[in-house]
Amino acid sequence: MEEYMHAHKETVDKVNSDMPDEELLYDLAELYKVFGDSTRIRILYVLFEAEMCVCDIAQVLSMTTSAISHQLKVLKQAHLVKYHPQTVVQKAGKSRGRAHTENVNIIRINQLVHCSVK
Repeated sequence: MEEYMHAHKETVDKVNSDMPDEELLYDLAELYKVFGDSTRIRILYVLFEAEMCVCDIAQVLSMTTSAISHQLKVLKQAHLVKYHPQTVVQKAGKSRGRAHTENVNIIRINQLVHCSVK
């Protein structure tokens, strides 16, 4: 290890003792990568306003459901959003005589847990 002249040894020692471990710093860097995409930021903004299904998010952002699903996968892996299944009853149209149900996943913002870096 290279030796350094320390004019402020106490300060350097304090900072070194408070420095988070490499795994935590790596996880933090990965989280910042998630926020590096403006589409993901737009999706998070939409979901802060309301829980929605993929189709509704796609319509709000004028994107394909495939593109939204791809970005939601990244957000879910980062534990920023979660899915919960919901059954939706759709009213019968004029061409159909009865209502039908559809299972959809509603996406919501995951409650972020505040954690200390120490």
